[in-house]
Amino acid sequence: MIRKPLPVLATVAAFGLLAAACGSSGSDEAATETTKAAGTATTAASTTTGAPATTAPFKTPTSMDEWEKVWEAERAAVVKKIQDNKWGVSADGKTLTGPDGFTVDLSKCAGGSWNATEGLTDTEIKFGHTISLSGTTADYGNATKTAKLMFDYYGNKGLLTDSNGKNRKVAYIVKDDGYDPARTIPLVDELIDSEKVFAMWSLGTGPNLRTYDKLNQRCIPSIFMQSGHPAFGDPVNHPWTVGAPQMSYSTEAVLWAAFIGQHLNEFPGGKVKVASLIMNNDFGNIYDASFKAAIAADSVLKDKVTYVSQKVEPQAPTIDDPMTTLAAGKPDVFIAMVAAQQCTQAVTVAANNGMKEAVKYKMQPATCSGSGYINKEKVGGDGKASEGWWLVNPGFKDLNDPAQFTDPFVAWARKLMQDNGIDPKASSSFSTGIFYAWPLIQTWAIAGKLKGGLTRANELIAARTLQMTHPGYLPGVKLHLNGNTDAFSTEAGVFQQWDATGQIWVVKPPVIDLDGKSKPCAWDLPTASCK
Repeated sequence: MIRKPLPVLATVAAFGLLAAACGSSGSDEAATETTKAAGTATTAASTTTGAPATTAPFKTPTSMDEWEKVWEAERAAVVKKIQDNKWGVSADGKTLTGPDGFTVDLSKCAGGSWNATEGLTDTEIKFGHTISLSGTTADYGNATKTAKLMFDYYGNKGLLTDSNGKNRKVAYIVKDDGYDPARTIPLVDELIDSEKVFAMWSLGTGPNLRTYDKLNQRCIPSIFMQSGHPAFGDPVNHPWTVGAPQMSYSTEAVLWAAFIGQHLNEFPGGKVKVASLIMNNDFGNIYDASFKAAIAADSVLKDKVTYVSQKVEPQAPTIDDPMTTLAAGKPDVFIAMVAAQQCTQAVTVAANNGMKEAVKYKMQPATCSGSGYINKEKVGGDGKASEGWWLVNPGFKDLNDPAQFTDPFVAWARKLMQDNGIDPKASSSFSTGIFYAWPLIQTWAIAGKLKGGLTRANELIAARTLQMTHPGYLPGVKLHLNGNTDAFSTEAGVFQQWDATGQIWVVKPPVIDLDGKSKPCAWDLPTASCK
């Protein structure tokens, strides 16, 4: 279902170029960078259409066979680009080079004792994953079930056979950290020291921030790991880490600010009170800091927006108390900067404390995109509690949207789950596993075709050169990395509003495409900002 297009402010494009807002705690630096970027806003906004930016119109495949042929050609193009430019490991084995100045000194890997093929056998890729299987964020663990389906499917299909003739499948090792960084650290140590995995994933901003230094020092790939924090777009200082294949949390916060700017005239005097519920950790704090910076950097919004917030612990069983405090302040806009079950709780609590009717615009985070967090099975009753909530979808198709059921990839993914006893509707995290595993598998397949076959170095150079069409993305959303200049694989999104009658997120076109516009972020943990 498509409704009237939502207008896009030129300032959206300007904000999208802002590296300082990707973690600055709302400072003059953020405002300065936004002002510099404003000159390119009109050009960037004019490219925000529903069609991919290619030399020829992209014809969407109508079957999985057609999709596979598209991906085969795209993988071959990436391989050719790497080979033609002679990117890769130097003859002396000391340097890895790639596009746009991308360089890694391999002699520094693990003090010179690095093994580029550790975790590989002739038949296996040993892959480690720390994720929450327990606690309030346990639903995210469902992503491992469908990621495994993807690994098994393409392993059995032979896609991971490399240029040395090694036909490998994925040995997938999952550890439960309960979304607690203190638990993640020893589990990562176990996976890289005892299990000796080839590559890693971890779920969550905090868990990744506490372990990505070690993984980079050891030169262990963590590609398309599960966080959209801007820190994971740092190809110079943390080349072995690539963030989630979705827009960064900072870009999302900027789009919230732009949305509010579009609707200022709907409030008395053009002034608006915004309230947020913030998960009290690195994840929630980057949303908060980026939103503050976006407001402060806008010459109109900074004088028109009053911003209040409450924090909630990640493992808090309920959010009633902070939501009651926010409701008492009578906000005009509410933004949930939370994750997992707290997204659903925000909907149900708002329906019970009067915010559903009193607050004109209510926003869910992209971390809870998909109908599985907000449908009537989750919120209860007739599902009307969710009516009218908004979302900036980071570009993913909803595998439970009936309008998408004829899409060949959606139909294939749903059948893959159902054939293995998984109900796609039971959790949106099932979709996450599908969507995140797909680009990692493609990266391994590309790396395997490079000189030397699959190695950690070849995986990294394949990732940093990747340009493919992700079948789980909405048309107009790109999957693209480019060396040191484009460190975020996806920077696009689309506004959606929940229709409780149809039980679907209704797309508000156009797709807002900021591909290649976000600057890399050298994250400084002590100051919680980009340097």
